[in-house]
Amino acid sequence: MLVSTIIPTYNRSQDVVVAVQSALDQTYPADLHEILVVDDGSTDDTAEVLARFGDRIRYVRKANGGVSAARNHGIDLARGEAIAFLDSDDTWAPDKIARQVALLQARPEIDLVLTSIVVVNPDGSEKERYSRRTTLPTDGHVLRYVLHNPAMTPSTAMCRTAVLREVGGFDATLRTAEDLDLHLRIALHHQVAVIDEPLVRYLRSDAGLSGSARTYHDYVLVMERFLAAHGHEIGEQDRKEALFAMYMRNARGLLHHGELGAAARLGAKSVPNLRHGGDLLVLGDLCLKFGRRVAVQAIRMLTAGVAL
Repeated sequence: MLVSTIIPTYNRSQDVVVAVQSALDQTYPADLHEILVVDDGSTDDTAEVLARFGDRIRYVRKANGGVSAARNHGIDLARGEAIAFLDSDDTWAPDKIARQVALLQARPEIDLVLTSIVVVNPDGSEKERYSRRTTLPTDGHVLRYVLHNPAMTPSTAMCRTAVLREVGGFDATLRTAEDLDLHLRIALHHQVAVIDEPLVRYLRSDAGLSGSARTYHDYVLVMERFLAAHGHEIGEQDRKEALFAMYMRNARGLLHHGELGAAARLGAKSVPNLRHGGDLLVLGDLCLKFGRRVAVQAIRMLTAGVAL
């Protein structure tokens, strides 16, 4: 099976060479592995430092359009039967590609294969490990689990090329949460498997508060949009549970970043999506988790009959 690895990059010349070398060091046969680096309009010396790899990689440059647009350009150009993604600041274990290909070949019903990850700090020290087996089942049917536990990090993913093209690739209008959006669209009609070993080292960057807050907003947007379009295929109970879990999870994140108003609004929006009654118990839980401001906002909105 020919595999295309797509590495999008923008002004990360020091990091991208490490990522490329990680792809080149795979145990999977080199003649069955295409490495496509999509330069999203870098203004640093990315082109010069990548020249050292010669014809071992395909280097393509495009106008700046964001990481999703860069990945989609790679999808359009890919020659492989399967596509793997590697962000330019992440690295792979040497057997990652071989392990994923073996699973795709052994289980033709599977269209997307993920792995567990090791999260590393900017200084290279290990921060934590995430097992995907704790959040995804083994039978391939993962949609209702993804609704509660977003699990796809692009650098862990290998997907059949035909499926990526069928679902339309990444949504280039999203600055963040594009991974969740793609995972939901694939999981809706396709089966997903997990290799529960940390085959990816994922860099946790020092993102600013505004960037982190934007991520929470985008995750809410993606989930609301998906459930509005496909709620009838999911079922009312799963839809409400997914909304409740998503609002609460992202409200906690926004509160952590000091966005009290946004946290209050999400906390309030979670209330109508309870499976059962007991608004007073929920409001008490909101008080414990988010503080008085969130609970007061929820009470006001519910009392006023505001459509949340």
